[in-house]
Amino acid sequence: MEQPDSKLKDRLPHGGRDIASSLHDPPPRNVRRSNSPIFLSLNVRNTFALVVIPIAALISVPWVPTHKRTLWFGLAYAYLRSFSIVTGYHRLWAHRTYKASTALRLLFALFGAGAGQDHIQKWARDHRAHHRYVDTVQDPYNIKNGFFYAHMGWIIFENNKTSKTGRVDISDLKSDRIVQWQRRNFVLLFAIMGYAVPAILCGLSHGDFIGGFVYAGCIFTALQQQLTFCVNSVAHWIGDQPYTSTKSARQIPWAAAVLLNGEGYHNFHHEFPTDFRTGIQWYDIDPGKWLISLYAILGLASNLKRFPQNEIQKTMLQRKWEKLEKEGEAVDWGIPLDKLPVWSLLKYASETRTGQNLILIRGAVHDISTFVAEHPGGSTIISGAIGKDATEMFEGGVYGHSNAASNLLDRMRIAVIGD
Repeated sequence: MEQPDSKLKDRLPHGGRDIASSLHDPPPRNVRRSNSPIFLSLNVRNTFALVVIPIAALISVPWVPTHKRTLWFGLAYAYLRSFSIVTGYHRLWAHRTYKASTALRLLFALFGAGAGQDHIQKWARDHRAHHRYVDTVQDPYNIKNGFFYAHMGWIIFENNKTSKTGRVDISDLKSDRIVQWQRRNFVLLFAIMGYAVPAILCGLSHGDFIGGFVYAGCIFTALQQQLTFCVNSVAHWIGDQPYTSTKSARQIPWAAAVLLNGEGYHNFHHEFPTDFRTGIQWYDIDPGKWLISLYAILGLASNLKRFPQNEIQKTMLQRKWEKLEKEGEAVDWGIPLDKLPVWSLLKYASETRTGQNLILIRGAVHDISTFVAEHPGGSTIISGAIGKDATEMFEGGVYGHSNAASNLLDRMRIAVIGD
């Protein structure tokens, strides 16, 4: 049986391609490359926040008593800040998948600053560039540069003078007063929301000022950062690709459940970034979409965007066909009909008279020499069809053969009848 000549993905108008974060982004700028030693591009501020503080906190653990209430608070506070990144920085500001009230945006700005992942404008700009130039030199956290680079190396060795990050439109962010207020005061807000607030709340609650700073502040902040970074590294490294294989983004729902707050459905997100969801099935564990839906119920959010379901289905169907085609390339379908020599009926009859075990079915000549003795119906029946047009016999006149029999027969064809 031959592979289909026409491809389903060619017949269907391609829907659901990755949508640029802004339809009016200016063209990419010329990028600079740096040949300087890597230590010269070390970003001291980022390294201090992401490496030095967490290590110092871990070293101090033997001398800092552990209180369960502090640990539970630290976990809850880490998730609160994480949700500000997921539903605020990411789905609201980077992709504009919904609109939020001023009060909600202010909360995102405060707790998002406490997450220590830079200010909104910088975070959203880099993320828009990541989507627009994914897997290229202008992708700020390009997975092709290695797992560590995509995870956090790009932050530690970030140097604005030699940045390769592609250009994107952030005019909406520059005109957002809350975004600009947070940008101007980010360092102070990070210190307060990331470290001071946990220490003060744990101290006032159960007298654990130091533990609140070390555990709820430093250590849980670092853990929350590392989990967010996994979206840029792990979710571009392992997992399935049910929507597109042209980008490195993958689905890792086992991690999306709790740890990444739904951000692990990354293959879908890269194909449909304007959708406020990442897990679109009812059983997909996507706390981000649930929270945004709750914001809408409470009147804090509106205009929740969903990509048309018909286009999502088309994209999934195209991807399934692509996978089937790739699997089909590893299967022996027999020589294609258009590659076989053309015989006349006279030649067929002549070749048969020379003693060859040839049989004609569906206009193709098959050499069944190696199969006569193996025929499940016995050699007598199949031998009686040699030299004849056995199409009717094969398709029910004697026995209605299975699809497996047809596939096996296709591997025996040697010519086609031209007249």
